[in-house]
Amino acid sequence: MALTIKSKITTGISVFFVLLLTVSAIAIYFINILSSKTENLLTANYNTIRYCSEMSNALNNINTGDNAITLFEKNLTAQEHNITEPGEAEATTRLRQYFDYLKAGDRSDTLFHKVYKQIYAIYRLNQLALEHKNTSALNTASDAKVWLTALATLIILISFTITLNFPGYIANPIRMLTEGIKEIAQKNYDKRIYLDSDDEFGEMAQAFNVMAQKLYEYEHSNLSKLMFEKKRVETIINQMEDAVIGVDANNKVLFINHMAEGLFNLKEAAVVNKYAPDVALHNDLFRTILQKNVKQPLKIITGKKEHYFFVDNRTVFSENKNIGEVYTLRDITSFKELDISKTNLLATISHELKTPISSIKMSSRLMSDERIGSLNAEQKELAHNIDEDAERLLRLTGELLNMTQVETGNIQLKLQRVSPIDIVNNSVQAVQVQAEQKNIMLEIHCAATLPHVLADADKTSWVLINLLTNAIKYSAEGTKTIVNITSQQHLVQFSVQDNGIGIEEKYLSKIFDRYFKVPGATQASSTGLGLAISKEFIEAQGGNISVKSIPGKGSIFVFSLPLYK
Repeated sequence: MALTIKSKITTGISVFFVLLLTVSAIAIYFINILSSKTENLLTANYNTIRYCSEMSNALNNINTGDNAITLFEKNLTAQEHNITEPGEAEATTRLRQYFDYLKAGDRSDTLFHKVYKQIYAIYRLNQLALEHKNTSALNTASDAKVWLTALATLIILISFTITLNFPGYIANPIRMLTEGIKEIAQKNYDKRIYLDSDDEFGEMAQAFNVMAQKLYEYEHSNLSKLMFEKKRVETIINQMEDAVIGVDANNKVLFINHMAEGLFNLKEAAVVNKYAPDVALHNDLFRTILQKNVKQPLKIITGKKEHYFFVDNRTVFSENKNIGEVYTLRDITSFKELDISKTNLLATISHELKTPISSIKMSSRLMSDERIGSLNAEQKELAHNIDEDAERLLRLTGELLNMTQVETGNIQLKLQRVSPIDIVNNSVQAVQVQAEQKNIMLEIHCAATLPHVLADADKTSWVLINLLTNAIKYSAEGTKTIVNITSQQHLVQFSVQDNGIGIEEKYLSKIFDRYFKVPGATQASSTGLGLAISKEFIEAQGGNISVKSIPGKGSIFVFSLPLYK
C-alpha cells in the first residue's frame, strides 16, 4: 500500500523521535551507572582510607598522647560500620583484637607491627577496590561514549539524508508543477509531468497531464473553427466602408482594415502588434483619434476632395474586463454636404424673406395710421393680426440667420468694453410692452457700480431678450420676473428668474439642444432654436450658460461673461 505524503512526513518525524528517545534513554542509563559508581567511589572506600590514615596517626602518637587511644577507637568503630570489600571484615576483626591488647597495656614492637600490618591490609583492600571502581567507571564512561557517539553518528547520517532528500522530495514536484503551469499559460499544451510516485504528488501529476491533454484536444479541435471565424471577421471588417482600427488593452494595434490603411496612409503589416502611441508619433491623424475627445467631424482631403468623418471610439469589455478599444471613422461627407446645402438654403431664404416681411410689417402699421384713413373694427383686428404674424416671421427669420452662423462656425462677434447695466436696461426695455400685456413686473437687482465686461453688446442683448421673452411667455399673469446681476472674481453673472411652470429635471440636460421643445410646455410658435443659439453666442464670447428649475415653481437661467481687462 502506497504511503501518503502525510504518512511519510509522520514516519520521518517518528524516526527522529525514536532515535532521540533512544539516545536519551542510553544517556540516562549510563549517567545513572556512573553516578552510582562515583558515589560508591567517593563514600565507602574513600572513608575507609581516611579511617586508616587517622588510625595510623593515632598509633604513632599512642605512647605520647593521651588522646591517641580515643581517636584510634573512634576511627576503628567507624571502620567497623563501613566494611564493603571482601576480606575487609576479617582484617577489621583482627585489628580490633590487636587494639584491645594495646588498650590492655601491651606496647610491644611485635604488637605494633601487627596493628600496622592490619591497618595497611585494610587500606590496601580499599585502595585496590578504589582503583578497580575507577577503572570500571572509566570503562563505563568509555562504553557510554562509544554508544552515544555511534547513535549520534547514526542520527546525523539519518538527519543529513532526510535533510538532503526530503526538501527535494517536496520541492521538486512543486517546481515541476509550477513550470508546467507556466507552459500551459503560454499555450504549450504538449507539456507533461512525470513523477514515479504513488502519493498525492503522483496523483497531482496525473491530474495535470489529464488537464493538459484535454486542453490540447480542445485547442486542436477548435483551432480550425477559430481560424475560420477569425478569417470571416477580418473579411467583414475589410469590406466595411468605414475605417476601423482595433487596439488591445495594452494599447497595441490588433487590426486595421483596408479603408483605414488608405485613409491613414498606413500598412497593416507595418503597424499590427506595434504600440499605438509609437505609431501615432509619425501619423497626425492617428494621434488625433487616440486622444478620444474628437467631438466635431474631421475634415480630411483625399483625392483632392474634402471628406468629413465622424470619429467613434468604443471600449470593448469581456466579463467586465477591458480588452481593448475600437476606433471607427464613418464617412459622413454626403450628410455634411446636405447639411451645408440646408444651411445655405436657410440663410438665403431667411435673408430674402426679411425684406418682404419688413415691408408687410410696415404696410400693416401704415394701414393702422389714422392719417391715411379710418378702419373699422374688423379691419383694425386684421391689421393687428398681420402685424403680429409679420413680427413672428421676422423673429423666426432672425433666429434662422443666427442659426446659420452657428452651424457654419462663422459667428461674427464685435467684442468691446460694455456696461452690464446698459445690456440689462436695453433688454428690459425691449420686452417691457410684452410684460405689461400680461401684467408681469420686471425687477432689476444689481449693485450701484459693476465692472465692465468684454462682450458683443447686440448678441448678449439678444440672449437676454430671449430669456426674458421665455420667462414672460411661460409665467402666469400678475407674477414677477427678476433680473439679477452680480460681480464675481473674473466674470459678471446675469440671471433671469421667473415664476412660471418650470422644467422637469429629465429635460434640463436637453434644454439647450437645437430644435428641442419641452413636451406639453412649449408654445406652437417656438422653433426650439432660441436657447441653442443663446448657448452658442455666450460660449463664443468665453462665457457659459446654465439652468436650474423646479416644476410648478419656476426656472432660473444664468449666464456669465468675462471681465474687461
